[in-house]
Amino acid sequence: MTNTLDPKNEAQDIDQVIVRFAGDSGDGMQLTGDRFTSASALFGNDLATLPDFPAEIRAPQGTLAGVSAFQVQISNHEITTPGDAPNVLVAMNPAALKSDLGRLEAGGTIIVNTDAFEERNLTKAGYVDNPLEDGSLAGYTVIEVQMTTLTKEVAKDLGVKPRDAERSKNFFALGLLSWMYSRPLDPTLEWIDAKFSSRPEVVASNKAAFHAGHAYGETAELSEHHYQVRPASLESGTYTSINGNTALSWGLIAAGQQAAIPLFLGSYPITPASDILHELSKHKNFGVRTFQAEDEIAAVGAALGASYGGHIGITTTSGPGIALKGETIGLAISLELPLVVIDIQRGGPSTGLPTKTEASDLMMAMYGRHGEAPMPIVAAYNPSQCFYAAIEAVRIAVKYRTPVMLLSDGYLANGSAPWKIPDVTTLPEIPVDYATEPNQTNEDGEGVFWPYLRDDNLVRPWAIPGTPGLMHRIGGLEKEDGTGNVSYSPENHALMTDIREARIAKIADDIPLVEVEGDADASVCVLGWGSTWGAITGAVRRIRDRGDKIAHVHLTHLNPFPKNLGEVLAGFDQVIVPELNLGQLSKLVRAEYLVDAQSITKVMGQPFTAGELETALSEAVRA
Repeated sequence: MTNTLDPKNEAQDIDQVIVRFAGDSGDGMQLTGDRFTSASALFGNDLATLPDFPAEIRAPQGTLAGVSAFQVQISNHEITTPGDAPNVLVAMNPAALKSDLGRLEAGGTIIVNTDAFEERNLTKAGYVDNPLEDGSLAGYTVIEVQMTTLTKEVAKDLGVKPRDAERSKNFFALGLLSWMYSRPLDPTLEWIDAKFSSRPEVVASNKAAFHAGHAYGETAELSEHHYQVRPASLESGTYTSINGNTALSWGLIAAGQQAAIPLFLGSYPITPASDILHELSKHKNFGVRTFQAEDEIAAVGAALGASYGGHIGITTTSGPGIALKGETIGLAISLELPLVVIDIQRGGPSTGLPTKTEASDLMMAMYGRHGEAPMPIVAAYNPSQCFYAAIEAVRIAVKYRTPVMLLSDGYLANGSAPWKIPDVTTLPEIPVDYATEPNQTNEDGEGVFWPYLRDDNLVRPWAIPGTPGLMHRIGGLEKEDGTGNVSYSPENHALMTDIREARIAKIADDIPLVEVEGDADASVCVLGWGSTWGAITGAVRRIRDRGDKIAHVHLTHLNPFPKNLGEVLAGFDQVIVPELNLGQLSKLVRAEYLVDAQSITKVMGQPFTAGELETALSEAVRA
C-alpha cells in the first residue's frame, strides 16, 4: 500500500481500503454501506461490495443473530472482490464487534459506538467483561465515539424526539467515514433530500448527524486516520454502480427490446430473487408486464402461458422454487417454447440459509426434472455481467425454442460493482420469426400447420394462438414429430427424446469457445463458474505476480459446454475447480471428459476470498 501526504487536504494517499459496517438490523448498516459505496462510485473508484444480511427477519435486538453487515472495498485500480479482511470495522454495538472482529485484519482499525456498550447489550452479545476495557483489543487501533449521544445532541434543537434522533446515528458513522476517506459529501446530502422529502424532520436530523460525524473527524485529533483513495483508471465511458439483480433486470428489458416483443414475468417473492420483480415492475413503458402469483407453480405456469402467447416468458426464484417449478419446466421442454427460468441461488436444502449465498443448484439445473429433459444453462459471474447473461439466456431461449436456466446467487444479486453502460447498438440482435402460414398440405391439398416440423437446428415453429390457418395441438403428452399428434409409439418417443437432446447439443455451435486466462503453458488450470470468478481472478493474479504459472478458465455456458472445453482441459496436468458446493461442476467435467478434476469446496454461506483460494492453489502450483 502506497502512503503519501497530500498537502492540499493532509490526507494520506492509499491504494485501497476495505471497510465493514456492522450493527443491529435496525441500525441501517445496509443503507450506510450503500451510501458510502455510491459516493465512492461517483468519485471514480473501482469497488466491490458484500452485503451480509441476518437470516432472521426480526432477531432479538442486540444479539449475534441480528447482526447486519456491509463490506465494501474501494480502490484506485481494478479489483474483483470485496476484499479478504477488512482494514476498518465499524461496530455499532457489542454484538457487531463480537460477530465480526474475527474478520478484521491484524492491527486493523475499530470504530465503536461506545454508547451501546452498556451492561445489558454486553450480556446479550455474550461478553462477561467490556472488551473496550479488558485489554482484549490491544492489538487493534480503537476509535471510541459516543455516536448516539452526539447524534441526539445535534438534533435536539431541530424538534426531533430523542428516540427518533437516535435512528440517525448511522449517518453520524457515515459522516465520520466520509471524512476519514475523503468521500464527497454532496451525493449523500442530495440523496437524503430525495429519499426523505416528505419528512422534513428526518431530513434535518440525518443531515445534522452526517455533518456532525464529518466534523468529529476534523476536530477529534484523527488526522493520522485521514486518507484518500484516488479514482481508478477505468476505460472511458459512462458508469453506474449496479448490483446483480438490477443488472439482470435491465438485461431482460434490453433483451425484450432487441427481440421487439413484450416481456412477461411470472414470479412469487423469495429471497434473494424478489428484487428482480420489484425492478421489472417499474418498467411498463418498455413493454414489461409483471405478475406476482400466489405460489411458485402458478408463477411459472403464467410465464409459460405468456410464451405460448408469443411473449418472452420469465420466472424468477431461488432453489426451493426451482424444485416446485420442475413439472412445468418439463412441460416447457415438451412444448418446445422459450422460457427463461432464473435461479438466484442460496444456501440449502429446504429453507436453508435464505439470506446467505451458495451455488449448489447446478445439478438440479442439469437434471432436476422428470424424464430426459435437457435444457441450456447460463451462469452469471459478476454483478455487472448479469446484464449480459440475461440477454444471452433470452437469445438462446427464443432462437432454440427452449426453456433456459439462468444461474446467479445471493452474492452476485446483492453485491455491487461499477458497470460501463453499453452502447445499445453493440447488443446482440434477437430476431423473432413467428409462423404466419401453413407449412404442410393435407390429402385434399389444403394447407395445414405441423407444430413439430423442424429447421436445420431442429427448432420447431413458434405460432401465436389464433393465427389464421395455424390451428395445432401441443401439451404434456408425448407428441408425434412433425404433426404434433399424441403418440404412444415407442419408436416416436425415442426419436423425440433424441431430438430434444440433439437440439440442445447444437447450441454448442452458437456459443463462444472457452479462452484461457493467465499462462496457457502452466501445469495447473483453475476451472470456475458463477460468482467464484472474482476470488479466482484475484488469487490467480497474486500467484502470477509472484512469478508462478497458473491458468484460469471460467464458464458462462454450462449446458452445453463450449465445444473446445475438453481439449483445453486435457492440456493441463491438474484441473482444480473451486465451487460453493461439494463439487458439482467437477463431477460433470469428470463424467464428460474423463478429466481428474479436483474440487475446492465451501458451503458456509459466504463467498470465497481471494486469499483462501491463493493459499489452496499455491499448494497445487508448487507441488
